[in-house]
Amino acid sequence: MARRVTPARKATVTAAAWALGLLIFFPILWTILTSFKSEGDAVAIPPKFLFFHWTLENYAVVNQRSDYLLHFWNSVVISFGSTFAGLLIAIPAAWAMAFVPGRKTKDVLMWMLSTKMMPSVGVLVPIYLLFRNTGLLDTRIGLVIILTLIDLPIIVWMLYTYFKEIPGEILEAARMDGAGLRDEIIHVLTPMAVPGIASTLLLNVILAWNEAFWTLNLTAAKAAPLTAFIASYSSPEGLFYAKLSAASTMAIAPILILGWFSQKQLVRGLTFGAVK
Repeated sequence: MARRVTPARKATVTAAAWALGLLIFFPILWTILTSFKSEGDAVAIPPKFLFFHWTLENYAVVNQRSDYLLHFWNSVVISFGSTFAGLLIAIPAAWAMAFVPGRKTKDVLMWMLSTKMMPSVGVLVPIYLLFRNTGLLDTRIGLVIILTLIDLPIIVWMLYTYFKEIPGEILEAARMDGAGLRDEIIHVLTPMAVPGIASTLLLNVILAWNEAFWTLNLTAAKAAPLTAFIASYSSPEGLFYAKLSAASTMAIAPILILGWFSQKQLVRGLTFGAVK
């Protein structure tokens, strides 16, 4: 029997949800507000929330000092390039693990997941030397390769989970109708798993967009994405909080807009198969 939700309980849950949402969003809001402050107002004690002199000077300085469009384009190419490369590898791998499992399938999945537990700094030196010797340092293709590899376990795990929710009988029916392996994956499996694939794509784009460790260590100028663009406003002379906030706002704005417009698809994909 379903439990009746009282108005008071509903109001409490709603208030708690709003409070949690505002708590999570507050750092982003504070960063955006700080980007419109002078450097003096940005470090004022007590902090100035709304009552300060609003200015666009920080954005003007950031645009004069850095090539924002170059960093933005690098982020787009690296994020979407690594995501699509990962999907091309992960979809067949997840299909095999979900529908043609072997005795060691679970062990392989756990091994893949365990690689995410290793600190990135532990393999920085060999990867740096490898990239230097192969000419991949400060190149977009180099970052696409490394981000594809580090996010591949997450992509495979997510797709494996989604594929397991699809009845195997549908694929068997496709085989009986003469569908080959390629047709089975492209024309049967992939269309049925579009919500899961879309949410995986969106999540991986966000992860790649926000990746800072590898982008800061394997790039200098030519292939530097927006994470390096933000880091350039930290100097030995100190932090310029207002300008740093302006750079951060310009860096996170595209991914926030993407997340806002695709939130329904993301939620739909993350709950794909949750209710039978």
